[in-house]
Amino acid sequence: MRNIAIALAVVLLVLAVIAVATHSVLPLYALVLIAAGLVAALWTDRTADSPEGAAGVSLPTDKPASAPPPPAPLVPPAPPVSEANQFNAEVVNFLSILQERGRFIDFLMGDMTGYSDAQVGAAARVMHEGCKAALRENFGISPAREEKEGSTITVPTGYAPDDYRLVGKISGEAPFTGTLIHHGWKADWVKLPRVARVGADKLPTIAPAEVELR
Repeated sequence: MRNIAIALAVVLLVLAVIAVATHSVLPLYALVLIAAGLVAALWTDRTADSPEGAAGVSLPTDKPASAPPPPAPLVPPAPPVSEANQFNAEVVNFLSILQERGRFIDFLMGDMTGYSDAQVGAAARVMHEGCKAALRENFGISPAREEKEGSTITVPTGYAPDDYRLVGKISGEAPFTGTLIHHGWKADWVKLPRVARVGADKLPTIAPAEVELR
């Protein structure tokens, strides 16, 4: 196509010279037609060289398209800890708190037959002070009834079964009137540490074994 355009340009130049020299009209007509052909040839050659082609449609190139990035590996979620496992772990963890603060497990699981009453009493005092501090830190404990023991109280209608233990002669339905033998205890709040089991078949250790290295 470029060769045709060059040829038409040469012919156009020759006709222009002839028209000027002879003052003829015919070469001028031919000059116009050849100029139009030259413009068409140049336009066709330009569109053919463009990446989009003559019809304005994108032409495929030899450059391969970039491959999409590989998908990120899926990380399986951690298995949820059941409420039963968490509850058991927290109970054992509270035993470890009592052991740490008041040697609770050592006192109850140890053999006291070889100790005198004075020695047992001294150990019980240490356990009492430490365990009481642990209870106050982790529970809000208060009497279930504020009346003094030995006073007469009334058990109301619709009472919760775990609020009272009725002893003696029980007949009819509440309300009941009787003597307060023990005021009972209730928990107003609990702030135990949230501890989960480390495995399906292992609970937290109450107290780790202590080993002295030499």
